[in-house]
Amino acid sequence: MAELPGYAELHCLSNFSFQRGASHPQELLTRAAQLGYQALALTDECSVAGVVRAWGAAKECGLHLIVGSEFLWGDLRLVALARDAEGWGNLCEFITAARAAAPKGQYRVGVDSPWHLLQGCELLLAPCRQRFDASDFVALSACITSATSQLGSQNAPHVWLAVELHQAADDSLWLATLQRVGAALQLPLVAAGDVHMHARSRKPLQDVITAVQLGCTVAECGFALQPNAERHLRQRVRLAGIYPPELLAATLTVAGRCTFSLGEIQYRYPLETVPEGMTPAQALAWLVELGVQSHYPQGAPERVQAQIRKELDLIAHCGYEMYFLTVHDIVRFARSVGILCQGRGSAANSVVCYVLGITAVAPENSHLLFERFISKERSEPPDIDVDFEHDRREEVIQYIYDKYGRDRAAIAAVVTCYRTRSALRDVGKALGVAPALVDAFAKDHHWFDEDFAADSLQELAQKLGTPLHRHIARLWLELAADLKDFPRHLSQHVGGFVLTQGKLTRLVPVEPASMEKRSVIQWDKDDLDDMGLLKVDVLALGMLSALRRCLNLRAALRGERWGLKEIPREDPATYDMICAADTVGVFQIESRAQMSMLPRLQPREFYDLVVEVAIVRPGPIQGGMVHPYLQARERRRRGESLELEKPELEAALARTLGVPIFQEQVMQIAMIAAGFTPGMADDLRRSMAAWKRKGGVHRFEEPLKQGMKDRGYPAEFADRIFQQMLGFGEYGFPESHAHSFALLAYASSWLKCHEPACFLAALLNSLPMGFYSASQLVQDARRHGVRVLPIDVTVSDIDCTLEGNPEPLRPARGLGAPPLPQPAVRLGLRMVSSLHTDAAKRLLHARATGPAFASTEDLALRAQLSQQDLQVLAAADALASLSGHRRQQMWDAAAQHSAPPLWRDVPVHEAPLQLPEAPEGEEILFDYAATGLTLRRHPLALLRPRLARWRLQTALQLHSAAHGRKVRACGIVTVRQRPGTAKGTMFVTLEDETGPVNVIVWPAMVDVWRNALLRSQLLAVEGVWQCSPGALGSKAMVRHLVAQRFKDLTPLLGRMGQAQQGSRDFH
Repeated sequence: MAELPGYAELHCLSNFSFQRGASHPQELLTRAAQLGYQALALTDECSVAGVVRAWGAAKECGLHLIVGSEFLWGDLRLVALARDAEGWGNLCEFITAARAAAPKGQYRVGVDSPWHLLQGCELLLAPCRQRFDASDFVALSACITSATSQLGSQNAPHVWLAVELHQAADDSLWLATLQRVGAALQLPLVAAGDVHMHARSRKPLQDVITAVQLGCTVAECGFALQPNAERHLRQRVRLAGIYPPELLAATLTVAGRCTFSLGEIQYRYPLETVPEGMTPAQALAWLVELGVQSHYPQGAPERVQAQIRKELDLIAHCGYEMYFLTVHDIVRFARSVGILCQGRGSAANSVVCYVLGITAVAPENSHLLFERFISKERSEPPDIDVDFEHDRREEVIQYIYDKYGRDRAAIAAVVTCYRTRSALRDVGKALGVAPALVDAFAKDHHWFDEDFAADSLQELAQKLGTPLHRHIARLWLELAADLKDFPRHLSQHVGGFVLTQGKLTRLVPVEPASMEKRSVIQWDKDDLDDMGLLKVDVLALGMLSALRRCLNLRAALRGERWGLKEIPREDPATYDMICAADTVGVFQIESRAQMSMLPRLQPREFYDLVVEVAIVRPGPIQGGMVHPYLQARERRRRGESLELEKPELEAALARTLGVPIFQEQVMQIAMIAAGFTPGMADDLRRSMAAWKRKGGVHRFEEPLKQGMKDRGYPAEFADRIFQQMLGFGEYGFPESHAHSFALLAYASSWLKCHEPACFLAALLNSLPMGFYSASQLVQDARRHGVRVLPIDVTVSDIDCTLEGNPEPLRPARGLGAPPLPQPAVRLGLRMVSSLHTDAAKRLLHARATGPAFASTEDLALRAQLSQQDLQVLAAADALASLSGHRRQQMWDAAAQHSAPPLWRDVPVHEAPLQLPEAPEGEEILFDYAATGLTLRRHPLALLRPRLARWRLQTALQLHSAAHGRKVRACGIVTVRQRPGTAKGTMFVTLEDETGPVNVIVWPAMVDVWRNALLRSQLLAVEGVWQCSPGALGSKAMVRHLVAQRFKDLTPLLGRMGQAQQGSRDFH
């Protein structure tokens, strides 16, 4: 039997040609290797977003990957394949130019495109089959002649005419015509497949994504669908029967010329931040020396100096000086313009980062493990995450663009993929399923659903009266499962900047982002890691904005300006508040899980907070560390001594009482007990972080257990440690990161405890952030005795402000009061959700520049407010001081028609109409609709007589209920949480007029009561009341209601149900 001809596929699209390709890059490469192809070119449309994944797959299966791109150009598709590094750089610049010439998500190539940039590439011209008659030699040759003339003589030796045959009726005629054109124009011919999928079985999915792209159903697509499934990677025996042998041989010629590999890309750090006459190493050493002098005026302790020497040596060995200088420069700029910022993540393990001012974790207060941050064995750059104030991060981003230029700085991409819901919606629409059924079925899949609820589909269809054929139902579910995790589009990373010394656009294409003045590269952060490109993370943290505002308000109130460092440390009153789980609005320790842990853990010093932040995470919970740690604390309180397997483990485990909680500790145990090198231990840590996605941690099981056995550790200790490592999964927290977050958790707790008025105003001005809505924050502050004053156009600023003389607080029973008297908080105009910022500014300007407003009419004339602006203010009850009660305000607002120019400033004198006041229920309803909160009675106070008849108790009454009693409660649903670690358990928070009730719903109950649980706004619950004391000797209690039955009482809210904002749902 004759040997099959060799073949390289030169024209192949993956699903990174969004809504065209129907296979992942990895699937294409694996399949091409199985078929014995000699090479595969990935040529996504005006994009190289999938090439790094393809490169990884190519290395695994040993296939030659050619990188390129495809462009639609009139009646042709032009495929450019990079021959060498020069060709790759040119191709990246060409893609950048094509993207810049069109709106986001599109591109344009034409007469004015920079065709000279395609030098260094092999160019394939593939005429679009549907635009030509198969025998029209004249039209085809004219089109190809025009293209080759624009490409220019310098590209001529590398232009090929691509022949793509897909079993159409006139294939032989098309081939003959192309051969005539090639001969006439002296262009060589080459075979290509225009591949859209790795196997023909993907054709139904390909049809669906075509329908999604066109916005219609598959049945309506007509000739837009591919006529058959030939655009897949075909077997070589079939290709040999379709193409002449010389065309197949030509594919190998082209592939042989394209020798470029992504491994050749050379990244170089930008050098801007090095002072003149210094090397990067000298500059870093000099800055570190200055930092040591400012942090340690009396001189640094020897331990710190030794650590600095060790770190600088390792940084120099790896050549990372520029990275530290770049991050230091960005942080220096932020501080110079008064922007709060703080480094976090593994960088907080570094003393160099501390003395440079990047992180705030002092080495003498923490257990640093620099190898967690940088190791010799790991060739990738370190990762320094810096949080900046949310409101002012844009200033930092524009500083970076201004300093490095837009051709050398851009933000990393994020590949937005199909999730369960979006896949169901798009496939359902494409298959022509009734819109009502698509909507209902997609909504049935909540934020925590990974699998498709196949059994409920037919039920749902019958309930809605929209019959669904079994075949369509099966197709819908199968295709949605295939489409899930397909990329949909590129969006921008939250703040990962890529900076380069040369032009970034020669390493990777850059395209405009949807946000003005932003540009993104076509690779995401995983691609950057694989390619060894440096990423500087400029992240936004809402709590930093809130802390900055709170410290500014406190400075105005108390007359002394503080930074975060001036907040008093180890304050007993603050820890009392934390132990009582009175942490609504506090950073990191405000969630349900944290609040139920605080009374048990009883944090009494800063390190306890570090543990608290880290322990309520999926990692430690799955690793089975929470209860052992609490038991260990209990033993310590009883005065028992700590017992470890061996005394040498003390360095790793003493600080967390023998239970490993942090990633650094797992690394230390591997080094001490199993003899791992620092680099091996770091490798172990990284595989721990990614084993859910990639596997890999099991390759360490044998050396780890054997190493421990060799050093005399019992086998069950080794097993236990390994199980805990698996539990860490992707969520194990670096201790340094927990330390950084605990600093902010403590700072926000101290301010809530001692300056609750400033804290409330700052949080309201920083919304949306955290777990709680404005309504819950205000309710909590009022329970603590803080006076909250309504929005009033005669005194309110845009932001919430402090007002009036400070008075001692009178909090509700069981809550602590701050030592200093507190002012009232005046709600600002920002709380009026529909008021335009311009209108609010005009109002403030008119108030500041003239006498007090005499009436609503006077306000409207002087502030040039439209009737809509006035009605919005009236709905929020903000005109009360000018017009009286709300109905009167609405009447006065409705009377303000915009007059013709001649009468604009002329007041109208007529007797006002007096309207009766609205009942309290209606007032509360309007409050919620306009501002999302009320300062009147809680809505449940109005319903209480009816609820009491049904024996539904308040949160306060439940506090005195006995443990194990069967009770009923009812409240507005404010938070639903279903963490991945809770094995399906859901946590629901209800709020009534006396406070919150925490409800636990076991997985079996979630399935039975799904609708009531997920759709109700007012929920009644019957179940068993559990209350257990916290730690020994503490007054704090852990209280929750374990649910058994539910009733959706939303109809009782009436119109209030629409005015209420929905609950906040979290993983």
